Amino acid sequence: MDNELYDYSPIINRQPIRWPDGARVAFYIGLNIEHFHVDQPSTSINAATASLVPDALNYGWRDYGPRVGIWRVIESLDRHGLRASALVNSEACQRYPEIIEAGRARNWAWLAHGKTNSTLHTDMTVEDERAELADIVETITKVTGQRPRGWMGPALTETFRTPALLAELDLSYVLDWTSDDQPYPLNVPGMLSVPYTVDLNDLGIFTANGLTGPEFVQMFTDHLDQLDADSAHSGRVMALALHPFVIGQPFRRKYLDQALEYVANHPRVWLTTCDEIADHYLRAQGQM
Repeated sequence: MDNELYDYSPIINRQPIRWPDGARVAFYIGLNIEHFHVDQPSTSINAATASLVPDALNYGWRDYGPRVGIWRVIESLDRHGLRASALVNSEACQRYPEIIEAGRARNWAWLAHGKTNSTLHTDMTVEDERAELADIVETITKVTGQRPRGWMGPALTETFRTPALLAELDLSYVLDWTSDDQPYPLNVPGMLSVPYTVDLNDLGIFTANGLTGPEFVQMFTDHLDQLDADSAHSGRVMALALHPFVIGQPFRRKYLDQALEYVANHPRVWLTTCDEIADHYLRAQGQM
């Protein structure tokens, strides 16, 4: 079947995008704040025990994130003056109040990231999905004090109805469709796709591909340099996807700092959030 959610649009045929203050690249950090269930399999570093209940090896690795890793990441973000775009499970909002407090104090953007990363957002009736999304959005709004504007599903999952149901809740963009370096409109009134990344993503870099810290920094700087070159006539978006149980490990800390120092001192980068990227794009299109 054809993908009716959005149309083909080659980047060479579009109207130029101009970011604030002459920046070429809009950069944001997608910080995944997730809750996992102890009796369900999920993201794993070792497949040998992934089907066990309890799976102490993999669950403990994931649980390092909210207990320790997130605080190391926050210190790095603070050092370089960066705000997070927090991709938060609604269950994480209820279970990790200290993380929510830290994000509120730093004026993070809060995006809906499903209920829990132990359950993918799929296989629901329209009525069940409408109720599920409303509960997720209302929980995040109540706990963070900010109604989410954007969505990224657990493991980037949606149903074909998800964007339209999110529009009913006044959300304006999704991150799940990683098909572009620029925002673009979906064929759902009022809904955008904002770029996210599965390539510049610590889960893939360090766990699936087994790359090292120096290789991560090289990837990061090469990625930014190429987008900067590409954007001479039209702006681009660069996302860095982080998971505290991965990037928050002690031996990766200095490499995250090296990457963030490079982008924070780049003269043609707008350090921002995906909320602000969506707002700027909509204003430029005369939709705000």
